[in-house]
Amino acid sequence: MINVVGAHAGGERNDVITGGVLDVPGHSMFDKMTYLQQNKDEVRKLILQEPRGSVTQCVNLVLPSNHPEADVGFVIMESEYYVPMSGTNTICTVTVLLETDMIPMVEPVTTFTLEAPGGLVRVEARCENGKCLDVKFKNVPCFVFGLDQQVEVAGLGTVKVDVSYGGMIYAIVDAPSLGFALTPDEAADLVTIGEKVKKAAAEQVPAVHPEQPLIHTINQTLFAGPIGLTADGTKTAKNAVIVSPGRLDRSPCGTGTSARLAVMHARQQIAVNEPFIHESVIGSKFIGEIQELSSIQGQPSIVPTITGSAWITGFYQHVLDHSDPFPEGFTLGDTWKKV
Repeated sequence: MINVVGAHAGGERNDVITGGVLDVPGHSMFDKMTYLQQNKDEVRKLILQEPRGSVTQCVNLVLPSNHPEADVGFVIMESEYYVPMSGTNTICTVTVLLETDMIPMVEPVTTFTLEAPGGLVRVEARCENGKCLDVKFKNVPCFVFGLDQQVEVAGLGTVKVDVSYGGMIYAIVDAPSLGFALTPDEAADLVTIGEKVKKAAAEQVPAVHPEQPLIHTINQTLFAGPIGLTADGTKTAKNAVIVSPGRLDRSPCGTGTSARLAVMHARQQIAVNEPFIHESVIGSKFIGEIQELSSIQGQPSIVPTITGSAWITGFYQHVLDHSDPFPEGFTLGDTWKKV
């Protein structure tokens, strides 16, 4: 029996496993993620694949952390793979930890530290009357691999991309240049084109994290809308992130926002401590802000914060009958599409 709390941030479903899975070997959370991937991937498959799960969700496994500065750790499981960091998964995990009292809630602000596979994540959660109103987290250092990279994409020709790390590695494409206004009716076309761009960019533009070589290869496409201003003069823009094996991120995407902030700073489009409102295709919003500048192995980087809200949607107890013919679930190509 696996206890799961359902949650979403910005419309993106990121459930949290709170019980029923024991700790796994590994000194760091990255080690534990690697162990799960290589030795115990049936947990991810059972929860996320059909008939229990779907292609449009993720799940987080809360585990003890060995890091002296971390209160708790978590491993992020997506429908096809494990990722070092995720903004919406962080926001959902924090909200679940606080609202189920796994981490004591302190009003008006609860502060604590998570260990993600990608590194430490400092958290400030605004709380009121037992509810986590929003979560502001300090992301891992983010940086640009390259601007204006020329990629040859089948059926599209040459496409210009910026390659950037925000906790995952992104190929960032100017949406209007490919005819997209980032509206809900474009979702299917965004997925088709986005997966083609990601596949081509991953093959043609090598990208390896300078400190953790096991973090490598472009694995997301972000369609970036034009930067505008709100009524009070705050910079804002729409975006759409495509998640393999082929679906649209419902949220504004925390790591995508971080990767875009790194590109914007490299292009001198945004300053330190200047807020940026990132909007999803369905209208949900996150606030990103560059808190400080840094460097990784001589590579200029930024340290951003992302602020967003999550809501608990339900409580589940997943079970596996010994006679179930699908102990690890299954996938079908009608929804689990491959390019």
